[in-house]
Amino acid sequence: MIIFLLIVFSNLFISVNAQENTNTFSPVDWVNPLMGTDSDHSLSNGNTYPAIAMPWGMNFWTPQTGKMGDGWAYTYDATRIKGFKQTHQPSPWMNDYGQFSIMPVTGSLRFLEEDRQSWFSHKSEIVTPYYYSVYLADHNVTTEITPTERAARFRFTFPKTDSAFVVIDAFDKGSYIKILPKQKMILGYTTKNSGGVPENFKNYFVLAFDKEFEISKTFSGSALSNELEMESDHSGAVIGFKTKKGEIINVRVASSFISYEQAKLNLGEIGNLDFDAIKKKGKNAWNKELSRIKVEGGTEDQSRTFYSCLYRSLLFPRKFFEFDKDGKVVHYSPYNGEVLPGYMYTDTGFWDTFRSLFPFLNLMYPKQLGQMQEGLSNAYKESGWLPEWASPGLRNTMVGNNSASVVAEAYLKSGDAYTYDIENLYQALLHGANNEGPMTAVGRVGVEYYNRLGYVPYDVQINENAARTLEYAYDDFAIYQLGKALNKPKKVIEVYKKRSLNYKNLFDPETKLMRGKNKDGEFMSPFNPFKWGDAFTEGNSWHYSWSVFHDMQGLVDLMGGKDVFISQLDNVFDLPPIFDDSYYGGVIHEIREMQIANMGQYAHGNQPIQHMAYLYNYVGQPWKSQYWVREILDRMYFPTPDGYCGDEDNGQTSAWYVFSAMGFYPVAPATDQYVLGAPLFKKVTLQLENGNNIIINALENNSNNRYIGSLRCNDKLYAKNWLSHSELMKGVILDFNMVAEPNIKRGIKASDFPYSLSTSE
Repeated sequence: MIIFLLIVFSNLFISVNAQENTNTFSPVDWVNPLMGTDSDHSLSNGNTYPAIAMPWGMNFWTPQTGKMGDGWAYTYDATRIKGFKQTHQPSPWMNDYGQFSIMPVTGSLRFLEEDRQSWFSHKSEIVTPYYYSVYLADHNVTTEITPTERAARFRFTFPKTDSAFVVIDAFDKGSYIKILPKQKMILGYTTKNSGGVPENFKNYFVLAFDKEFEISKTFSGSALSNELEMESDHSGAVIGFKTKKGEIINVRVASSFISYEQAKLNLGEIGNLDFDAIKKKGKNAWNKELSRIKVEGGTEDQSRTFYSCLYRSLLFPRKFFEFDKDGKVVHYSPYNGEVLPGYMYTDTGFWDTFRSLFPFLNLMYPKQLGQMQEGLSNAYKESGWLPEWASPGLRNTMVGNNSASVVAEAYLKSGDAYTYDIENLYQALLHGANNEGPMTAVGRVGVEYYNRLGYVPYDVQINENAARTLEYAYDDFAIYQLGKALNKPKKVIEVYKKRSLNYKNLFDPETKLMRGKNKDGEFMSPFNPFKWGDAFTEGNSWHYSWSVFHDMQGLVDLMGGKDVFISQLDNVFDLPPIFDDSYYGGVIHEIREMQIANMGQYAHGNQPIQHMAYLYNYVGQPWKSQYWVREILDRMYFPTPDGYCGDEDNGQTSAWYVFSAMGFYPVAPATDQYVLGAPLFKKVTLQLENGNNIIINALENNSNNRYIGSLRCNDKLYAKNWLSHSELMKGVILDFNMVAEPNIKRGIKASDFPYSLSTSE
């Protein structure tokens, strides 16, 4: 009975607070894909949609409650479904591409979105990563979906009617559809996108039904036609049947960015397997990945939150490659429009994901990451640049040159273990670091100023200049680290080491914060550290002043020592959540999320400050990191539709939770170190790809015992405030003695502090 209840609870996502969880497997049963879906443009509780997909799958599926083209494709508070949409959307702000929808209808023939939509209830909705089911009340039809990486099976259960229909909507902005009644098939393409694609971009789709069509019609816009083929701005098809009560119609669907022929090849992922077999295969695929980390001894909500976040950490960047008729890896290039050999991944923004998502993949999925690195090398060959935000090609949003961190970290942590052209990627980093790109989000805008003055000036019409400077400096450190690992000439790499200290040029000794600086060397004025945007990106000076990932000791020295540094850290949590939104002309959602979080100026809903709680480790007060990390875990995450405290952002905010629940975090990804927090669970077991295990024991862990009394590493007392990646990869047992009061004698020596460039060399 207990097992039955757990399954029901995981499917319906009923929260059971404070109940100890002693058996979390099959872990996919703990995932809530609806976590974060109760969002809109003014307040994000995740800005997610339920991605019915395989890990890193090329195609996702989602129920569509929003209008065609609306980035908020599915919102939890919606009451009607307009279709079931193939999607490649990384976030509502980036919107979608490669999209079309399928919708069953009964009664009168209705194909327009507003006409065909149906009321539904979450009470009749089952949502898992590998299976979705919902009852469409207006049509008396149950729709079920189960996916593969590039295909999916649909199962429609119809009532008795002579007016059963399936609508295929290829959307506007240029689409085509063709009905093949004898083959019981429909072919088409959709071109609707949100940018970042070549002129020849298409997503080709094929649908194969198991029932003869009795009605076959196409439409263009709002006009229905008896033609079997339609090419127009907005094309679609409607096929009709007579059905018996409870009759099931099965549909196999696949798509390709290459051709119809390739779409048919992708349909082969289903083969002769029926719906339930694909569903079982999908569940097994998710369990294989999710079970690589086993958590024990937390509450039910903690376990569900952990695996829901782990699920989100395994979706992006998505596969953007296919297998040709000979089984070789090929991809349509979103950069030059050619079909080329090799891997390609997309739909990630490095400004977000360099911080914890890519470090997580380096730790747990380095083989997958090796393919992603090959994809980045291919992107450079095909576009002349590394993408900073790819969806599917180059997109002009956010700041920084953080591909440097992603590329460097992968090689620093895995070396030559995986085959990709690291020399090409190294040259790509040098190119990006010394040139402005074809858009401001590629390469380095303001690079001439940065290289000459040591910062991007405030008064030269380059927005978010201080944020750019701080991120360029860390990116230069990453290039320096990679250059050392590749034995590049010292004269070359010393340039990047020197530039990595450029953060010092923006430190204002009067306010002890980072501040924009004019090209004449004077700080911009007036200065309001609570002003969002302007010199900073989606944050203020209180958030960005800690963006010295690689040299915290250097920042400590600038501030005047440990006591001042600690006081400034404390201020972040102690100050009221006041703000100046004048740069934006109104309150953006990130500001509102900080304001309502009741954590002062700490803004976990956006990336720039997400590492800040760990920084007490650099100044001998690790217990404060242990306190605040637990506060964030407990207060900012829940396995519910409103479960995040801001945009989830393609695995970044989820990977923060996964790392932090395990007890450590990659403050400076281009180093070998993780900075300690404290584990959330009594036991965590990580199965590494190399066959070794990391076992984290914290048997006394509970809501009161949040502090590390002592730590033993392989049964030896361990006093440092960091863990080594290379040592973890050898396999290790970490025994945490968790206590209710801070141990103010542990981790207080300078030799215990994590890496800083200023003290390491």
